Amino acid sequence: MAELCEEGFDVLKVDKRDFTPTTLEDEVRVDKLCSDLLHRFYMELQETGMSPEEATALAGAADYFIRDFVVSIKGRSIFEERPGIVRQFAGNWYIVNTMEPLATEIEGYLAGTREFYRFLYGHQLITLKFLQAIESECSQLDYYAGRIESFWDIVGDGYRAWEQECTLKD
Repeated sequence: MAELCEEGFDVLKVDKRDFTPTTLEDEVRVDKLCSDLLHRFYMELQETGMSPEEATALAGAADYFIRDFVVSIKGRSIFEERPGIVRQFAGNWYIVNTMEPLATEIEGYLAGTREFYRFLYGHQLITLKFLQAIESECSQLDYYAGRIESFWDIVGDGYRAWEQECTLKD
């Protein structure tokens, strides 16, 4: 459930404009900013009483989504409030770019992603509407499991139809 951050953490000062990659070289700078923010997320998870192992799992999962997909593949700011990004990740990119895609693995990535966006909302860095869209996309585990199954069932030139159902194109 979405809640604003009231745990008494230090105020998180972020200039969201700094998180927009404009060139390939700039992507390195944005990647570092995201890494720092993910570390803050990791630390706050532990400050709420979560074990280091659980915090590592969630932060690592969020890291894969944020840095490898949103910034590197999509070339977007993590603050760009455009629904559908989680669906593109879990319903297409992860499946195509993983040797043995597993629904249980997607579930872990989505748990970390959901918690990271709750963290952003808690620090008033994204809107409630966008958080709710992210949470909704993260909850569609049966859909993503079906996408994995249908991927393995592709024959002939069926990939195009499979890709169009959940396209990476914006």
